[in-house]
Amino acid sequence: MADPKGFLNHGREVARSRPVAERVGDFQEVYVPGSLLPIIGKQAGRCMDCGIPFCHNGCPLGNLIPEWNDYAYRGDWAAASERLHATNNFPEFTGRLCPAPCESACVLGINQAPVTIKNVEVSIIDKAWEDGDVAPQAPERLSGKTVAVIGSGPSGLAAAQQLTRAGHTVAVYERADRVGGLLRYGIPEFKMEKRHINRRIEQMRAEGTRFRTGVEVGRDITAGDLKKRYDAVVLAVGATTARDLPVPGRELNGIHQAMEYLPLSNKVQEGDFVSPPITAEGKHVVVIGGGDTGADCVGTAHRQGAASVTQLEIMPRPNDERHPVDQPWPTFPLLYKVTSAHEEGGERVYSVSTTHFEGDEDGNVQWLHLTEVAFVDGKLTQKEGSGRRIPAQLVTLAMGFTGTDRENGLVEQFGLDLDERGNIARDAEFRTSVPGVYVAGDAGRGQSLIVWAIAEGRSAAKGVDRFLTGASDLPAPIRPTDRSLAV
Repeated sequence: MADPKGFLNHGREVARSRPVAERVGDFQEVYVPGSLLPIIGKQAGRCMDCGIPFCHNGCPLGNLIPEWNDYAYRGDWAAASERLHATNNFPEFTGRLCPAPCESACVLGINQAPVTIKNVEVSIIDKAWEDGDVAPQAPERLSGKTVAVIGSGPSGLAAAQQLTRAGHTVAVYERADRVGGLLRYGIPEFKMEKRHINRRIEQMRAEGTRFRTGVEVGRDITAGDLKKRYDAVVLAVGATTARDLPVPGRELNGIHQAMEYLPLSNKVQEGDFVSPPITAEGKHVVVIGGGDTGADCVGTAHRQGAASVTQLEIMPRPNDERHPVDQPWPTFPLLYKVTSAHEEGGERVYSVSTTHFEGDEDGNVQWLHLTEVAFVDGKLTQKEGSGRRIPAQLVTLAMGFTGTDRENGLVEQFGLDLDERGNIARDAEFRTSVPGVYVAGDAGRGQSLIVWAIAEGRSAAKGVDRFLTGASDLPAPIRPTDRSLAV
């Protein structure tokens, strides 16, 4: 144990955020640079080194949290980085974007505020980059085997890095113009600056991974071509089919899927546009969907100068505290969450459903009509007389995703089987119904968390490595059927 009395002597502290008035004027990360290091030793010292570290079970990567907490407390940053990288290829991603189910499972959290595991994690990796402790790990020898990884999100990148380090020649195909998948174009810059992705890509290039951007498998190159060219294929194409809202007025101008809106804002930060083709500037903005993607739309709208921002959620407002019966420790509770975007303003409305949109004579959306809903006999039912309308000149739909993109013909060209949920079916080795073709991440699991994506990529890499060589020493933190305490 780093500090036997740490959890008794020190309360929970987290990274300080920049003032709202300052941060909404730019797209830089919201936290004060360097605010963590002065406090992180004491925060890591709050780790109890409990007999059974439930934080391991809360994290699908199986992060060695008590170990790197101990090293961080002692200031041995190189050792902390080594332990961190032992289970996680990209801790700077998870340390910024993961909702931290490990903290919900922290034993200290039974009756106190849990250890700031996420903040310790990001402090370790940021210090590792600063000190030069993150270096390429090129394989000692090549296997002569080739692998194509389709998709460059966290799952695809994790699989590619693992397989490259195992000695295989790996090419990553990405249909967008830059590597990163939704990390690049779905996550706003204020949550994670893209320099973190760029830095990892350079490390992977130095290790031998090759990247092919602007290539859509199924259209620009066929599945048959890939199977002829490569010994194995990993499909890490995500679950990018967005859930729509088929109500009257949906066809009006100004109503967009979140993944139409957010990427354009990110492209401005990349220098592709001076201003985004879809902007919230001066408009009354309504975001439909109460999850993280919805919050990303809220924060982006604030920075673009929206006149007002309203976020709608069809479900009731979550509780402020864990329910001891329905959400007991160490499960991941559904609680009322205030993100940095919500701190910046706007209104959040719960238990409402959109009935239709109303536009002007030019076909532009102007109003959103909604009604209150409640559960009656287990079904959401509209409340009579509760209908009203709110101004809406830009509407973003952030209601989640329903499965893998089918429009490019990739599923049909490979001849893949789907499961009952519409995901690409796979066995215990992450193999699809087609020999030599594997699937990892949301394409096989369905929409999930970034830690699950990385864990899936690492586990699928083991299956591919075993297929190519007959055996594998690569780690496999999860099975395709695993469902943790978190999700």
